Amino acid sequence: MMTNLFSSFDPSTNFNLSLNWLSAWLGLLFIPSMYWLIPSRMNYFWIKINLILHQEFKVLLGDKIKGSTLIFISLFSMILFNNFLGLFPYIFTSTSHLVLTLVLALPLWLSFMIYGWFNNTTHMLAHLVPQGTPSILMPFMVCIETISNIIRPGTLAIRLSANMIAGHLLMTLLGNTGSMLSLMMINILIITQLLLLILESAVAIIQSYVFTILSTLYSSEVN
Repeated sequence: MMTNLFSSFDPSTNFNLSLNWLSAWLGLLFIPSMYWLIPSRMNYFWIKINLILHQEFKVLLGDKIKGSTLIFISLFSMILFNNFLGLFPYIFTSTSHLVLTLVLALPLWLSFMIYGWFNNTTHMLAHLVPQGTPSILMPFMVCIETISNIIRPGTLAIRLSANMIAGHLLMTLLGNTGSMLSLMMINILIITQLLLLILESAVAIIQSYVFTILSTLYSSEVN
């Protein structure tokens, strides 16, 4: 029995175990099968996704550093696996916690900033003042651009975790009302939950893509 609505997101209350963070590595169990099930439809499907992501990230990043797209493809894969695994019963949703999402967003953003300010200082300073800004507004624009730059890892992390929490909470709230409903309403509830599950599956894909594409855009700005 849950002590409160947010207990499903607490890593210490589920079965009184503290090993729930190991669910973040469950995605690795699905990867080896792609090597011994070749050629399989799953293998072709996953390779096709990787190639599409590679072409898209390549346009944003350019060809300056070979293999740089692999970092973002791996990031996409990790977030996608964790988002999907969180939809299964009794599997801890690690991407709903800022602990994990900040660990993913902050080092990436920090490395981009350090690289940009040390190697392209003039370019980074030019980014603080958008083209065509009146002279009187330049100090304000520098402050606004600096603040918006600093909060980027926070917005990345909060966007991912908030979207994961919102869908899970809605499904939990609807599921808890099942014992008080009539047979007719339970059938409607099951259909609603199935539709929400489809929506959450779409959100899992979209949020992993948004997180990765924004990280790619942030990295392309420092070049």
